[in-house]
Amino acid sequence: MNNDLSAAEAARLLNVSLPTLYSYVSRGLLASVSNGQSRRKRYPQEDVLRLAARKSDAKRGGQTAVAAMHWGLPVLETRISHILDGRLLYRGCDATALAESATLEAIAGLLWDDKASDYFQQDAPALPPGLASAADGPPLARAMLAMAVPATVDIAHSLPSGPALMRILAAALLQTPPSALPLHLQLAQAWQADAEQAELLRAALVLLADHELNASTFAVRCVASTGASLPAALMAGLAALSGDKHGGGSAAARRMLTQALAAPDARAAIGKYYATVAPEFAGFGHPLYPHGDPRAAYLLGILSTMAHEQPQLRAILSFCSTASELLDARPNADLALAAMELAFDWPEGAALTVFALARSAGWIAHAAEQAASAALIRPRARYIGRHQRD
Repeated sequence: MNNDLSAAEAARLLNVSLPTLYSYVSRGLLASVSNGQSRRKRYPQEDVLRLAARKSDAKRGGQTAVAAMHWGLPVLETRISHILDGRLLYRGCDATALAESATLEAIAGLLWDDKASDYFQQDAPALPPGLASAADGPPLARAMLAMAVPATVDIAHSLPSGPALMRILAAALLQTPPSALPLHLQLAQAWQADAEQAELLRAALVLLADHELNASTFAVRCVASTGASLPAALMAGLAALSGDKHGGGSAAARRMLTQALAAPDARAAIGKYYATVAPEFAGFGHPLYPHGDPRAAYLLGILSTMAHEQPQLRAILSFCSTASELLDARPNADLALAAMELAFDWPEGAALTVFALARSAGWIAHAAEQAASAALIRPRARYIGRHQRD
């Protein structure tokens, strides 16, 4: 299918006149192509949209680089995922629609090459040596150790593939032998989850597989841009995820839920918690979703259909509704994960395990995209200290 635009269509998308459009071509800002049937030039739609995005960014002022570090303007181009009008899209496909039936393995194929190829047909890989010695460590520490071993292998030697690395991550996070079972079923088996819960885990993995240029993904891309191995890049993502302001969100939401459910007055407990412990409303609100996190809405919607036989789950959902009203903020994915973990008595930290395993699919996609660009990520700093000190 030819997506080339006419001059009038391209000018309309860019909100410029035809003479200005032609000047963009003469200045090398935009390419034009011949359609082979007439002298009229055509303009690749993707190039026009990219130029329109850059023009939009430029209009927002001279603080672009600073704003980008604080939920601001884009700093890297990607074809993997983006957030548009309150929706999360994987290569143009709505993540919530994909969550209805897709597996994490299928989403990995979509993110990796846009062809949804089945990369997970091979047998389960061997567990890296030395991982058994970390059996008592936290899941994320075991996962980082599992990536550290292949990360030190000489690049000339064979490194584990993306699917193998995801299965090794699952084994490290769950303290189980590597398995070729679908990843959501590996989680369900480890936590003795029933069929309904397994489906919930499947949907959660899909919804958390990627999220544009978040902190851990940016870390992965920085490391991949240096020419480091894929396991090394994944280790960087796991390290970033270990921070309280990133992967720690679900743990903070669980603490809030636990305290509130134990209190005699939920509304008073909410006010006290957020006034003294978590003024940033752990579990509620998201800068990129002013009208509500669609991932949380999807997962909490499934939980509401499961609540009729689950008193604990009914209490959690009731609290979430009360807190959302009181705080004037909607639940985010951290709260949904914490609610799942608490309601079904999964091990503490299960939410972070789901997050890490899911996001590894996106990390692998971003590492490959960054490596293919052959560009080193090296931003400049704005120095604000003293000058010329003796």
